[in-house]
Formats: sequence, C-alpha cells, structure tokens
Amino acid sequence: MKKETILLLVIVLAIGVLIGVIVTNTKNETAPTSNSQSPAVASAPSVDYQQKISMLERIVAKEPENRNAWVQLGHNYFDSDQPAKAIVAYDKALDLDDNDPNVLTDQGVMYRRLGEFDKAIANFKKANEVTPSHQQSLYNMGIVYLYDLKDPVQALEAWKKFLTIAPPGPQSAQVKAEVDSLEAMHSQGTIK
Repeated sequence: MKKETILLLVIVLAIGVLIGVIVTNTKNETAPTSNSQSPAVASAPSVDYQQKISMLERIVAKEPENRNAWVQLGHNYFDSDQPAKAIVAYDKALDLDDNDPNVLTDQGVMYRRLGEFDKAIANFKKANEVTPSHQQSLYNMGIVYLYDLKDPVQALEAWKKFLTIAPPGPQSAQVKAEVDSLEAMHSQGTIK
C-alpha cells in the first residue's frame, strides 16, 4: 500500500509540474496569423519588451492616472520575467481600480514567482471574491496550495470549485485528473 501511495504522489507531482509550466507559458504564447495561406515562418519575431516598457514608463510618468498603461506595463514586466516590477505596476493599476480579477491574478502569479505564496493566495482569493466565476484565480490557487504550501485539502477545495464553473477542455481535464488523484489519496488516508 505504501508503494501505491508513493507512486500516486509522484504522478500527482508530475502532473502539477506540467500544469505549472503550462500556466507560466500561457502568457508567452503568440497569436496565430490570420492568413492561413501565408508561407510558414521559421520563427516568430521576438518582442522588444524593453522598448515597450520604456514607452509605457514615459506614459505613466506623464499620466499617472492612466490605468490601462499601468496594466500594460505590468504585463510587459510579467512577460519579460521582472516579477518585482510587475507587482509594482499592477499595484498602481489596482490603486486606480482594485476590482479587476485578471490584474489581481496576474499579480498573484508574480508573487508566486517571488516565493510570496501567502500574498499570491490573497490575490487569488480577492480575484475570486470580485468575480466568483473567475476560473484562472481558482486554478492558480490550487497550484499554490498544493505545490508551494503543501496543502492538498485547500487545493482540492479550490479545484473542485474551478470544475463547477470551467467549461470542458484541456485545463479542466488536467484539474479533474488532479482532483481525482487527491481524492484517491484522501480515501486511502494519505491526506486529511
């Protein structure tokens, strides 16, 4: 029975790592071209984040109440792997309107990247309070609870709620697999 429990735990951890990679890479995907007859491109053009960041920094310096510029600045810091700066930019945007579940969730992801798991959870919870049907906050909450805070019970709660509102698809299937694994472990008494 112990070998089965260890194997199940290894499988759950592997799935979790895969989910974490998918969530992290979701922000970095590029949109497909609209012309399906165009020739294949060897590689997508690289994004010059520093140029975009410099332009947005100039805008917010002149227009500190420009919430959209703060959000875009946060996104560019997010995408260029500058989590501390992204958090500050998102804070400025949230100072102007703190009821944006997407900004709260993105900022929570940045807190997670810095290892500030309690702040990440607080952001995800607030995003879900603002919009109870906000799927991404619940999804990320489950990841942080399970893999960072080692709290499978809270992860299970977040992901069960996620499954009640999420449409069928790859992300739902992954979460369902996680929930099934955690419930199996719970029924075997390996988690309480």
